[in-house]
Amino acid sequence: MEGPDEYHVPVLADEVMHFLRQGPEAGEIMDGTVGGGGHAARILQDIPGSRILAVDRDPDALKEARRSLAPWSGRVRFLQARFDEAAQGAGVMGPSLRGALLDLGVSSRQIDADPRGFSFRSGDAPLDMRMEGAAAGGRTAAEILNQESEAELMRIFREFGEERRAARLAREVVKRRRTEPFERARQLLDALTVVHRRSPEAGEKARVFQALRIAVNNELEALEQALDALRDALLPGGVMVIISYHSLEDRMVKRAFREWSRRCVCPPEIPICICRGEPLGTLLTRSVVRPSKEEVEANPRSRSARLRAWRRGA
Repeated sequence: MEGPDEYHVPVLADEVMHFLRQGPEAGEIMDGTVGGGGHAARILQDIPGSRILAVDRDPDALKEARRSLAPWSGRVRFLQARFDEAAQGAGVMGPSLRGALLDLGVSSRQIDADPRGFSFRSGDAPLDMRMEGAAAGGRTAAEILNQESEAELMRIFREFGEERRAARLAREVVKRRRTEPFERARQLLDALTVVHRRSPEAGEKARVFQALRIAVNNELEALEQALDALRDALLPGGVMVIISYHSLEDRMVKRAFREWSRRCVCPPEIPICICRGEPLGTLLTRSVVRPSKEEVEANPRSRSARLRAWRRGA
């Protein structure tokens, strides 16, 4: 029977457990991106008495998580929501969580499912990329390619995909959509080939598809809104662990954790502290934590993972 590891291999699982164990003994742990339940299963196995709030915006992922976490059904509750909306949706706006985990990005199952359109590996895959699926509505990647201005497309490719040829790619997309609207992955791959003047490498393809996925799902906005909400939902001593795969996401997490750990956040021109006067908590990761060489060899999709952890003050 397929288990959580086959749906999505949990990245940095030992490191996640190391930090979550440092939280309070009582309380619920929110897995805000539960996927197939790999991290959640490890938590339930390794932390006696733990309870999980399993959150995901993808209904297919929640369906799989319900199946894989069935042995602990009495210790798990499920919620379909974006992780930035999860605290309010689950009624945990006040401090009640002993821990919170976000494993950002997409799962292996989402990447491998051609109809979802997250991967460039199948040229016939539709340019969809909506995390909630078609039933939830919202714009697809194809609609963004067909409707946004050249300037906005350039911004998406450059900011979200760190694509050096963003301007040329945006111009090529606009040129091509005049005669044939974008619908399938191969059309975007063809545009990339023209821009690079050769067959693009896997990493070059991945960056552009990642940029569109981030734009479709408003991922950076969701993370920015989630950080403060999850911090405020933590019990004193509660731990937040975030795994990111994109430099923009990692910088947002790094900046938030460092600011929360500072005693004073007043502007430098103010001579006397008038802010909170004490840190909100403690940074548990002085530098970013990355997968070991052995983990990357066993799971190549973990290679870009970056983990940071923070603990709320008493």
